[in-house]
Amino acid sequence: MSSIKMFEKPLGMRDTFPQIFEKVEAVRNTGRDFLCRRGYEFIKTPAVEYFDTVGKASAIADAHLFKLVDSQGNTLVLRPDMTTPIARVATSKLLKEMIPLRLAYFASVFRAQEAEGGRPAEFDQMGIELIGDNSVYADAEVIVTAMELLKQFGLAKFKVTIGHAGILNCILQDYTESIEQQTILRVLLVQRNYVGFEEAVESFNLPKAKSDALLQFIEEAMNLKEIQEIEKYVRKNDALEYMQQLAKLLEMADLANYVAFDFTLSSHMSYYTGMLFEVFATGSGFPLGNGGRYDGLLEVFGSKVGATGFSIRVDRLLETIDAQSDERQEATVVLFEEEQFEAAIAKVQTLRAAGKQVTLQLRSSLVDETAFLAHFTEIVVVGQEDVDGE
Repeated sequence: MSSIKMFEKPLGMRDTFPQIFEKVEAVRNTGRDFLCRRGYEFIKTPAVEYFDTVGKASAIADAHLFKLVDSQGNTLVLRPDMTTPIARVATSKLLKEMIPLRLAYFASVFRAQEAEGGRPAEFDQMGIELIGDNSVYADAEVIVTAMELLKQFGLAKFKVTIGHAGILNCILQDYTESIEQQTILRVLLVQRNYVGFEEAVESFNLPKAKSDALLQFIEEAMNLKEIQEIEKYVRKNDALEYMQQLAKLLEMADLANYVAFDFTLSSHMSYYTGMLFEVFATGSGFPLGNGGRYDGLLEVFGSKVGATGFSIRVDRLLETIDAQSDERQEATVVLFEEEQFEAAIAKVQTLRAAGKQVTLQLRSSLVDETAFLAHFTEIVVVGQEDVDGE
């Protein structure tokens, strides 16, 4: 093996080092306890699925799927998301036993990268799916659960941006003159390329009333204070009434201060058919998570039931937790010499019994004592007085 390749990893793959691994496990345990207490049951699906089912039903572009071939010649994929596999399991078995279903997960998903750009090809997601409930109350429950979960992790500075795929589709249909124009504008919105949106509108040579409406829409619809402000762009319909009711429910839950409405919001996850939302937080330049209603996805698997849910990117959550936390995790090290081992064991047991995180270390084995001790907030030298780390 070439020495150059020996330490390399496949494109987009990352090693998880001990400190990060422990943080991920803490997130997993906290999230599991929180969601279980709210009636969500955890589920695990295979990392490998059939391309003809989960691969094709997923909203992830074909170029970003990891494909394999089994010994029978079937094309497989590493799961690119969790919503699609859960929809498969729910329609094949679980919905026959209980409806609505409340399911949760913590799992890795895989998306191939075409070029190295710092984007991971494998990352952990944590989320929920509420399947079999068409009501606005189900959407409200999902959004409220996402917000309360973030609070459970100690986050105070976050925002949930909510839109509606149906309302956006209605606006694009009313103010353009072809499906091609609608598609171009929708792609630009997914990319958040608002300058490109304006340039595209001007290039379409639309009637002035239509182009003016679209340009005004892109300026105003990203942060509406009241749902009613969108009415001047869209005829009154069920989707608009639905969003008005959702806004009232979030007010009743005393969470309206965390909410902003953005009717330009569009997702590359094409199975979102109704309400959709993204979560942003101080400490991350990318959405922390996203969710929404995806009623049409389950029809692919032969079940006509409503579904809604959300997922959180665990790596981005950790970045945000670190950015919003001012506290350094307490860690103690007990240093000893060989003849002090028995006393060191006794000291460690006492400290651990008090609930402290303690490392036991033979002092003479340290190559760079200063560098090693910098990782601890408390240093205990057996036979000497305790010294606090800097």
